[in-house]
Amino acid sequence: MESEVSNKTNSQGLIKSAGLIVIVILLSKIAGFLRDIIVANYYGASLVSDAYFYAYQIPALAIVILGGMGGPFHSATVSVFSKLIKNFQEKPTPEVKRLFNTYETFSILIFGSIALICFFFPTQVMNIIISQATPELSSLAAYHLKLMSPVILVGALLGLYYGILVTYNKFLLPNIAPSMLSVGVILTLVFSKGDDTGFYLAIGTTIGAILQLLMQSPVIVKLGYTFKPCFDFFNNKNFNDIMELLMPAFLSSTIGQIGIYVDIFFASGLAEGQWTAYGYANRIFQFPVGLMLSALLVPLFPLFSRLVAQNKLDEVRHYFNKGVGSLIYVGTFMMIFIFISRTDLISLALERGAFDHSATLMVSEVLFVISLSIIPYMFRDSITRIYYSFNDSRTPFMIAISSIALKFIFNSILVRFLGINGIALSTVLITTINATLLAFLIRKRISLGYKAFVKQIIKIVLAGLIAFGFGVAIHLFLGKILATTFILKIVKVSIVFFSSLAVYILFSMLFKVEYLFDVKEKLEAKFLKGKTNA
Repeated sequence: MESEVSNKTNSQGLIKSAGLIVIVILLSKIAGFLRDIIVANYYGASLVSDAYFYAYQIPALAIVILGGMGGPFHSATVSVFSKLIKNFQEKPTPEVKRLFNTYETFSILIFGSIALICFFFPTQVMNIIISQATPELSSLAAYHLKLMSPVILVGALLGLYYGILVTYNKFLLPNIAPSMLSVGVILTLVFSKGDDTGFYLAIGTTIGAILQLLMQSPVIVKLGYTFKPCFDFFNNKNFNDIMELLMPAFLSSTIGQIGIYVDIFFASGLAEGQWTAYGYANRIFQFPVGLMLSALLVPLFPLFSRLVAQNKLDEVRHYFNKGVGSLIYVGTFMMIFIFISRTDLISLALERGAFDHSATLMVSEVLFVISLSIIPYMFRDSITRIYYSFNDSRTPFMIAISSIALKFIFNSILVRFLGINGIALSTVLITTINATLLAFLIRKRISLGYKAFVKQIIKIVLAGLIAFGFGVAIHLFLGKILATTFILKIVKVSIVFFSSLAVYILFSMLFKVEYLFDVKEKLEAKFLKGKTNA
């Protein structure tokens, strides 16, 4: 009985948190979307955009992968601090403050050094990463890297601050703050007077990252965390606990980034604009996937950590299956919609200025392939949080490091025949393999009840296939009777979306997909509660 009450209370809190996070992240994603539109308008798929996206991969390692949602700094902070802090209404104890200062000092020393290397030796760094590039492309990428080098230090601090805020159940600020990166780029480009080197694009990225840090800092101070250098790296047990979790997770994320560097190595020898097309396709892919993952995993991960600490494994299983099942249910429809309407969506969003129809087609092809990884991508990121909750970052790391050799092999074969689409297909294969291995090996820690879970997934796939067939038929029919004007494209995309969604929901009901009924019950409960309060 007590467990049921606990489940209900936690579920209500998670639903409320997830709903707010969806709104905030949507606003942040819209800001990122506007940034991409403006960047595409200014630079299209060109040498300058290629140079920027190549150079940005190094700062992105810090600000997005390491310091972002689900990154090792965020995950390690949440895992350790959520167990260490006993009362979240009071100021942190001296022990907690000392841990915070030790952690921040460590981050500044390590990532400050890396930032200095990228500032003073950008040419050498980029020559290693894009060795197959032309001298002009390599030189321009090095110029961009030098301008963006401060982002590397900022990213590490953001990961720590993000983790502290989430530990205190302050989900909104760390999810709206990333929009500052987009705001910095947008404002810098809008007020620039023309630019054929990408200077304003790179410097706008740096300004945006600094704004993101400044936006979170006052709240961190208000919670009672003020920075004082502390070099207690070896005698602080709590810091050692963080390092035990952080280092394998850091290496795992870095290994993942090395996979991207492997992609860059192969892509740098392709035609101009190919890597830019891959970058835009990945951004569009990340829009719905990142939104769904953030909405679920930001409030759920601290709960996982607390439940594991209390040895409430049944509740961990309950929330994991419900959460991931809902992700896969929504993600399946998003994949269907992207498959059908991707070219129209890209044309509506990006096709203007320097971004022409040939660039649209390039992005469309890559997006089709990379969208095949939506389901394994969401499952992989979700189950990784279970490993982190058990303080096990070693297993994800070992799986990630083993995938590098496979990535190189897949790229070597696929790029030869498919070009940039070969890199996208290689990514799909690696993501699927990683997700499968993580699902298999977690059984050493906890049984997640895959049998019932798989039955529901089969029903989802069947409903999805029927909706896909119906959506394709509607898409082809409308393509014959509607002109290709901007407004009519919106009408076409809207009709395809809502008609295929209706079919998806209808057959989900017929097949009794439980995740659909879960959503329905939650919406009804919220609606009835609203009427009662009114």
